[in-house]
Parts: sequence; structure tokens; C-alpha cells
Amino acid sequence: MDIRPIHTDTDHKAALRELSAYFDNEPEPGTPDGDRFEVLLTLVEAYEAKHFPIDLPDPIEAIKFRMEQAGLTPKDLVPAIGRLNRVYEILARKRPLTLSMIWRLHSTLGIPAESLIRPSKLSGAA
Repeated sequence: MDIRPIHTDTDHKAALRELSAYFDNEPEPGTPDGDRFEVLLTLVEAYEAKHFPIDLPDPIEAIKFRMEQAGLTPKDLVPAIGRLNRVYEILARKRPLTLSMIWRLHSTLGIPAESLIRPSKLSGAA
């Protein structure tokens, strides 16, 4: 198996070209082609994580996205955030999330805690 680390954009493109052939006809795990496919995938993922990191979403955007996905209204957030006026303050960025709100949003709505603990830009903040 002649596989080298991915150091450059050219190496990355070559690995992607080779991987694309495997996606059309994915090899069986444990076979030589299957092993090559798995190793190439790991190398590409590591290169992309280092060179093209994806930043976590803003906490308020994460909440709004989950609301849209699940068809929720601000009233549905009351158990996790508190009174309805508090929900509107959070969604309008007038008030920050507390640790207990973060935990309840994570446990009840399944929003990744990593997204919720990220500082959110409060309205009027520079």
C-alpha cells in the first residue's frame, strides 16, 4: 500500500480524486482496497480538519436553527430558559445564556453544549 501523508493542496486533490472512485463502488472492509479506502479517508479528514476548520455556530443561531428544525416557537423554550420575556431577551441578544439554561437547552433540545457555551455577541456590544 503506497500511501503518503497529505502535505499540500496538490496532495489533497490527488487523495480526493482517488477516494471518489471508491465512493462509486465502496470496497468491503478488511480487504486491501477497503483498508486503502479507510486510510485515505482518515488522511483526508485530518488534513481538512487542520486546514479547513469549521467554526462552531453562534449560540443564538444554534438555538434558532433547532427551533426551525423542530418547528418550535419561543413559548416552547420556556421550560429551558424561563419566562417568555426572558426567552425573547435571549433570542434578541439582550441577555446572555446562563449555565443552567445551557444545560437545559442541551439536554432537552439536543443542541451541542459546545455551541451553547461559546460567547454570543450581545446586541449593542462592540
